[in-house]
Amino acid sequence: MNKRISILIITYNRPADLLELLVNLGTQLHLNTVLQEILILNNASTDDYSDVTNYIAANPQLNITYIWSDENLGVARGRNRLMQIATGELLLSLDDDMVFTAADDLVKLASLFDEPFFKAANTGIITFGVVYYDTREVQVTAFPHKKYDKYAALPRFHTAYFAGGAHIMLAEVITKTGLYPTDFHYGMEEYDLSYRILNAGYTIGYDNAVTVAHKESPLGRQPSYKKLQMQWVNKSKVAWRYLPFRYFLTTSFSWAIQYIRTARGNWGAFFAAIVQILRIPFTEKRTVVSKTTLAYLKKVEARLKY
Repeated sequence: MNKRISILIITYNRPADLLELLVNLGTQLHLNTVLQEILILNNASTDDYSDVTNYIAANPQLNITYIWSDENLGVARGRNRLMQIATGELLLSLDDDMVFTAADDLVKLASLFDEPFFKAANTGIITFGVVYYDTREVQVTAFPHKKYDKYAALPRFHTAYFAGGAHIMLAEVITKTGLYPTDFHYGMEEYDLSYRILNAGYTIGYDNAVTVAHKESPLGRQPSYKKLQMQWVNKSKVAWRYLPFRYFLTTSFSWAIQYIRTARGNWGAFFAAIVQILRIPFTEKRTVVSKTTLAYLKKVEARLKY
C-alpha cells in the first residue's frame, strides 16, 4: 500500500512558475490514493499571486494550503514551518520552478521506500532526477554525488547528502533528527540535516525512476558574494559540528580559496567570514558522527575535505 505524500513548496517571486507546477501536479495519476496535501509557503514575495490563489480556490481536490509569511524565512526556516504542519507519511520537497515529466511520477515516488534496495538499507531520504526544463539535459549541480562521471549511469545508489530542491523523505525521520538548522538562511542546510539523518541510522539514496524538469539556466545561478560567504561559513559550521577536526580545517581553507577566486574582491565580506569561522569552535557544539556513520561516508565516497 502506497504511503501518502505531503508536497512542500516554498515560493518567492515566481507566480507563473508556481502556477505551472500546480497545474502539472493536477495531471498526476491516482492523486486520490497518493496525495495527502500540498503545502505552499509564500516567502514574503512582492509579486502578484492572484492567479495562483484563484487556481487553488478552483481546485479543492488538490487540498492546497497556501501560507503567507510576513518575512522571508529563508529556505531552512521555511521548510521547517511546512514540515511542522505536514500530515503525510512522506514529505516531498520541490522547488517552485519545477514540473514532473511523466504522469505517474507521484505514484512512483510513493512506492520508492518499499523498493528492496532502499528498504533493506533503511533509507530515510531519496533524491531523484533533475533535468533542465529547456534542454532536458541532466542538471549536474542537482545530482547528489560529487563523482558524477562515476555514478551518473547508475539507476540508484546510496550517497552522503540529498538535493534540497528535489527529494522525498519519510516523515518519521524528522521526529528522530530534528528540523533544519535555523541559523542557516542560505546554503548547506541539507548537509547539516544529512549528517544527522545518517547518524540516526538511516541511509540516503538516489533513484532515477522519476525526473523533474527545472527552469534553471544551464549556466546556473551564480551566487552573489554574500551568498558565497554564507555558504563558506555554513559549510565550515557543518564540518565543525559533525566531522573530525581535520575536515573543519580543510573545509574552511578550501572555501576561503574558492571565495577569493569567485568573489574577486569584496574583501569586507571575506574578513567578516574569517571572523565568524574563527568563532565557530567557541560558539558551536560538536556532535561528531559515529564511527559507523564515518565508515558509511567513506564507503559511498563522500567528499569530506570541503
